[in-house]
Amino acid sequence: MPTRANAAQATSVPDSTAAGGTGPAGTALNGTTAATNNAGARFGTIDAAVHLGFAVLLVASLVRYVMRHSPADNVLVLALAAAACLLYFIVAVLASRGKPGAPWVFTLVAVWAVLVIAAPSFAWCSFALFFLCRSALSGAAAYAAAGATAAATAAGLFRLSSGTDLAMLLGPLAVGVMLTLIYDKIQHDAEEQRRLHAEVSLAQGQLAASERRAGTIAERERVSREIHDTVTQGLASSLLLLEAAGRAWPGPAAQAELAQATALLRVNLSETRSLVHELASPGLDASPLPDALLFAARQYVPDARLLVTGELRPVPPDVRHALLRLVQSAASNIVLHAGAATATLTLSYLPDAVTLDVHDDGAGFDPAAAAPPSDAGGYGLRAMRQRVEQLGGVFSVESAPGDGTIVAAQLPAPEEPHQPAGPEESA
Repeated sequence: MPTRANAAQATSVPDSTAAGGTGPAGTALNGTTAATNNAGARFGTIDAAVHLGFAVLLVASLVRYVMRHSPADNVLVLALAAAACLLYFIVAVLASRGKPGAPWVFTLVAVWAVLVIAAPSFAWCSFALFFLCRSALSGAAAYAAAGATAAATAAGLFRLSSGTDLAMLLGPLAVGVMLTLIYDKIQHDAEEQRRLHAEVSLAQGQLAASERRAGTIAERERVSREIHDTVTQGLASSLLLLEAAGRAWPGPAAQAELAQATALLRVNLSETRSLVHELASPGLDASPLPDALLFAARQYVPDARLLVTGELRPVPPDVRHALLRLVQSAASNIVLHAGAATATLTLSYLPDAVTLDVHDDGAGFDPAAAAPPSDAGGYGLRAMRQRVEQLGGVFSVESAPGDGTIVAAQLPAPEEPHQPAGPEESA
């Protein structure tokens, strides 16, 4: 026994944690949605800046023109400026609502062309008009409207130079080409960003659904282990006792077996109620760990013994719960399958871990040839292994036909020197 007591230390098993919840996926998805909303807000800010720039440039150009021309020349220009301003407002409203406004845009460009050729002072407003055309239209229509704006501006400035300054003619055209290329690049990047956001949102949604499914599966596995280690094992042992009592009835042995079965059923009823209330173990958690383990084992094996090595100390609640369930499942297996005369538990406190070995001198079996889980049973060893490994521990089974069985587990439980005294310390 001592040479095999810590068999679980021989190998190392990676941590196995079940994915659960939607927190990470939900957080990433919310971040993607926020990024998309921020992008929309930035584009809205740019549009507002363009419209404000148009208003400022229009007023400045209008003041400049009025100061340099006679009142007789102002009437037509003021009428064209007012018409252009009204058309600009209509097109901007339609563009903000996503409605098609090609006739309005080309009407605005036509009025603007007459205005800028008649009064080149308004040429500066062409920048805002260019961006409005590109945002209100798409495809060839957008290029046509922007090109007409650049051409009209070039003609107006070239007329202002009395047809002598070639730069006035080529400058607006070159600026129009550059602005077109820049706008196309910005638009392409924005569309690519929206596409990536959509892909990330879809992926995050799929991840969230996957996490929910994984969490559901993990919870089902956990509940399955709890039911197996409590209700199923207790009912199976009670059934064996009742069958034995039936065969010996009405002898004294039958009375004792009936009383034991009744007591076990009462404990099983308590365990079932505890499963309904957050799967706790009332009556076991309040006592020191060695006492709780021995009590759990003697529910199934009345003559079970317990050996403790190392200095007693508190262990984390999840480790304590796992050890209790492991003892219940192993002790039930001893009753159901081993036919053992004795059962010994060895609880060892190591510096950074706690180990538990459950040894019996029963019939033994070949672990490699153990039957897979089915409706008839077979969940015990798998449930014990999953329970231990999900806490980062190591689980092993040593057995051979006719040589008894050792179920061994090692769970991480580092020392906490400053932790207040608990039940184990006062044991």
